[in-house]
Amino acid sequence: MEARIGGSFTVQHEIGRRVESGLARAEMIAFPLLLLLSLWVFRGMVAALLPPMVGAVTVLVTFIALRLVNELSPITIYAVNLVTGIGLGLAIDYSLFIVSRWREEGARHGYGAEAMRRTMATAGRTILFSGVTVALAISSLLVFPLPFLRSMGIGGSIAALVGVAVSLTLLPAVLLLLGARIDALSPRWLRRAADHDARPDERGRWYRFAAAVMRRPGLVAVLAGGLLIACALPAGRVHFISADERALPGDNPARIVTEDLRRAVPEGSDDRLDVVVRAPRPAVRRYARLLADTPGVRRIAGVRGIGDGRWRVPVQLTQPGASDAALRTLDRLRALEPPGKRWIGGRTAAFDDQQASLVDHLPEAAAILTVTTLVLLFLFTGSVVLPIKTLIMNLLTIGATFGLLVLIFQDGRLQGLLAYTGAGGLESTQPVLLCAIAFGLATDYGVFLLSRIAEARRQGLGEREAVAAGVERTARIVTAAALLFCVTIATFATADVSVIKQMSIGTGLAVAIDATIVRAMLVPALMALLGRWNWWAPRPLRALHRRLGVGDH
Repeated sequence: MEARIGGSFTVQHEIGRRVESGLARAEMIAFPLLLLLSLWVFRGMVAALLPPMVGAVTVLVTFIALRLVNELSPITIYAVNLVTGIGLGLAIDYSLFIVSRWREEGARHGYGAEAMRRTMATAGRTILFSGVTVALAISSLLVFPLPFLRSMGIGGSIAALVGVAVSLTLLPAVLLLLGARIDALSPRWLRRAADHDARPDERGRWYRFAAAVMRRPGLVAVLAGGLLIACALPAGRVHFISADERALPGDNPARIVTEDLRRAVPEGSDDRLDVVVRAPRPAVRRYARLLADTPGVRRIAGVRGIGDGRWRVPVQLTQPGASDAALRTLDRLRALEPPGKRWIGGRTAAFDDQQASLVDHLPEAAAILTVTTLVLLFLFTGSVVLPIKTLIMNLLTIGATFGLLVLIFQDGRLQGLLAYTGAGGLESTQPVLLCAIAFGLATDYGVFLLSRIAEARRQGLGEREAVAAGVERTARIVTAAALLFCVTIATFATADVSVIKQMSIGTGLAVAIDATIVRAMLVPALMALLGRWNWWAPRPLRALHRRLGVGDH
């Protein structure tokens, strides 16, 4: 005899177990891989140990903070994956920003207090603005009452702020202790590469690439923007699904049993609505007959009293709980006039209410993203044009990423490579989650590039020259940071749960698109087209910016 267990509770328990085991597996892959890649990117063994150090401390401190928060408000297991991914990813970015600038200033002023002061005044300031932007972007998830998104908002924003704190305190202290020994234990060829990075060629290949882009800025902007829009088009036919047994691998016993039960016993609880009415029993019986005659209803399982003048009417649907047909039946049932106060529960109603909640709170979350990005980037640059451009480019990045997710997961492509079974849609909270995370991370790289362009302008370079110099000084760092971030976050795609795969691959795609098409092509092209207008602001706002004294100095 063989006994297997299925059903909704078993599926949710199995999803949680798979998330935990997937996290442990991802960490075992991520840390060694991160160390190996860091050896090449950071040009030395000692320097390569810094990102894992910053990442480990960030994740540990964030876990402690979440443990305290969990005492007040329960945190879902999914937040653990986001905290680890964001913590490691930002540790890579911020370590690379700090270390690269430290080497530049060390080559000019020696590895001492003056070099660190200049490093913190430039890269440190950029990291502070970037981290706050990422934290506020992810915190926009807190406006949604869904526990999953609230947990992600709490975990992600704490991880971003802790990452900033660790990068601006522990990392500088370690660098001062190391001094020139940051290149210790490095092969000679890596030392030469590190020395070259510390004294960058002002007209290197990235300078020439940016200059080539700016020779035909209109054409490049149209081509790059057109490519992103083309990638975004599949998002128009997105289909949302719930996180049910389809989130598990096709060979998982809990999924197999649940699907077998649904086929063998159509009257399962997942396909049932529970209608509760407070009214006299004769009126409830008449109402029950109306429910039974509604298209899409298989049968009514009687009228049962549950106390306090309330009656429960189990309604068996003809279609699975979260299907489009079941949702249309629910709309028809809700359109019926009840004889008294009415409540409708069940899987179909829960999914429909979740979708309605997402739609209702989306404008508030979008407003938070928009306002925080505009305000923080204005404070950083003193311009009103650059924040608006950043918003537009972020939307293009998110749209392209979302469209690619539809092509992959909804259309069932790359199932063998990514080891998942297509469910015909995206989990309904993914667009909101992806938008918040990708928005923050895209702004992260944008702030870093704009800081170096502004610095080049202050040194007296012309508009296009400053853009090319900024790209030259940041392109390798941004590309390397994006590569390390994508590799780190991609390790979470080894999880057996499709929701985690969608989140990790979506985040990786957003970072890759932003670091290549947007930062290397679209930004230089638009900066060249607008010229000095990039830095425009109305006179009252310019005065306010000078009075606040938070601009780039």
